[in-house]
Amino acid sequence: MSLTAQIQAVRGMNDVLPAEIGLWQRLEAVARELLEAYGYSEIRVPVVEHTELFKRAIGEYTDVVEKEMYTFVDQGGESLTLRPEATAGIVRAVIGNGMLRGQRHKLWCTGPLFRHEKPQKGRFRQFHQIDVEAIGFAGPDLDAELIALTARLWRRLELSRVSLQLNSLGTADARRAYRVRLADYFKAHEPRLDADSRRRLQGNPLRILDSKNPDMQELVANAPVLTEHLDAESRAHFDALCAALDSLGVRYRINPRLVRGLDYYSRTVFEWVSDALGSQDAVCAGGRYDGLIGQLGGEATPAMGFALGVERTVELLRQASRQPDVPHPHVYVIVNGERAAAQSLKVVESLRDALPQLRFELSLGGGNFKSQFRRADRSGAELALVMGDEELGRGAAALKPLRQDAGQSECPLGELPERILAALAAERGATHTSGGTGEATGESIGG
Repeated sequence: MSLTAQIQAVRGMNDVLPAEIGLWQRLEAVARELLEAYGYSEIRVPVVEHTELFKRAIGEYTDVVEKEMYTFVDQGGESLTLRPEATAGIVRAVIGNGMLRGQRHKLWCTGPLFRHEKPQKGRFRQFHQIDVEAIGFAGPDLDAELIALTARLWRRLELSRVSLQLNSLGTADARRAYRVRLADYFKAHEPRLDADSRRRLQGNPLRILDSKNPDMQELVANAPVLTEHLDAESRAHFDALCAALDSLGVRYRINPRLVRGLDYYSRTVFEWVSDALGSQDAVCAGGRYDGLIGQLGGEATPAMGFALGVERTVELLRQASRQPDVPHPHVYVIVNGERAAAQSLKVVESLRDALPQLRFELSLGGGNFKSQFRRADRSGAELALVMGDEELGRGAAALKPLRQDAGQSECPLGELPERILAALAAERGATHTSGGTGEATGESIGG
C-alpha cells in the first residue's frame, strides 16, 4: 500500500458521525433514566477477558465460540478475547469482587462488543449493546418485571414495530433429557445434516435448532419440542410468567424453537423482534441463566438479564423519524479586527461563566464579515454577537437576530448577559407569533 493511500475503516466496524449521534444519545438517555427508575445501577467491565471465560460461559459448540470470537495471545502468553457479549464479564466481576454472599444486584452496562461475523445490514463486527442483569432473584416475578421494563422502553421511544417471542428451556436436568431425545431424532436423519450440524450433534444437539441453513429448516421444524418435555417446576414458572404478562397487557407469542445462541440460558428466554430490520430481526433478547454463576466458580445464584442492540434500535428510531434536534448554538460570535480577535475569547469565556445554560460558538480561523455571517446562519444560532474593533473601542459589542428581519443593536459589554437573554426571548417570541416553532432548542433560556 502506498504511504499516501487512504486508510479505510476496518470492515464491519463503523463510524458514528455527528449527524447520527443524536439518536444514540436519545436511546442512551431514555434507557439510563428508565433503568435507574427500576433500581438498576451502572457497572463497567473490561472489553478484554480471558478466553476461557467465554468458553465456559457461552459453550464451546456455539457459533460465537467456534467461529466469531476475536482471540489473541498477548505478550505474556495468555489467550485473551475481545468480549463477544457482556453477561459473562459482569458475572465474573460479581464473583471476583465478592458481591454475592446472599446479596441481590440489579446491574447494567453499555459499550462495544466484537464478533467476527459477515457484515450485513444490522450486523457489525464491532457493535454496541445495553446489557441488563438481575442477580439473586429466583421467581417469575423478576422475569415479568424485566420484560415489562423492555415493553416500557419501546413506549418511551415511541417504537411500535416490535413484538415479543417467549419460550422456556426448563432446568438443566430437563434439558439433558430433551437433548437425548433430540440427538436420537437427528441421528435418525443424519444424512440430511450439514457439516455444522453433524459436529454439533456430538457436542450439543440443541445448537442444531439454531441453524440458519435453509436446507435444514424442515428437519428442524419437525424436531421434538422442548416445551413438551418441561419439568413441573419450570412449567409452573413459565405459566406464572405468562399470567403476569397477560395481567400487564404485554402481548407475546410462545415460540417453542426459541433457544437463544448461548448455552448458559435456562428456563425463560425471550426475544423482541421487528419486521423493519430484514433478516437481522432481533432487537433485544435475553433470559434466565440460573446455573451460570455456579458454573463460573461462584455460589449457586439465580439470575436473569437481556441485551439490547443499540445499532438496531437506532435504525428503528431512524425509520420512525424519531430524530432529535441537533443542538445548535444559541449565540454565534463574529469577530472583526485585530483588537477584537485578541479580546473575543476572553469575552466569550466570561459569557459562558455568566450564562452556563446557553451554547456559544466563537468564529475561529478568521474570515471576512460576509463569510462569518454565512457560518453563523448555517450554525442554526438564533443570535449573532458582533465584536469589532470600533465597538470594543467604545466598550461595546453588537447583537443581531439571525432568524428574524431585525436590525443590529449596540450593547455595553457589562450588560451583555442580560441583553442576550432579552434578545433571545424576543427572537423566540417573534418566531412563535409568526407561526414558527418558537423554542427550537426545547429548553428554557433562563436556566
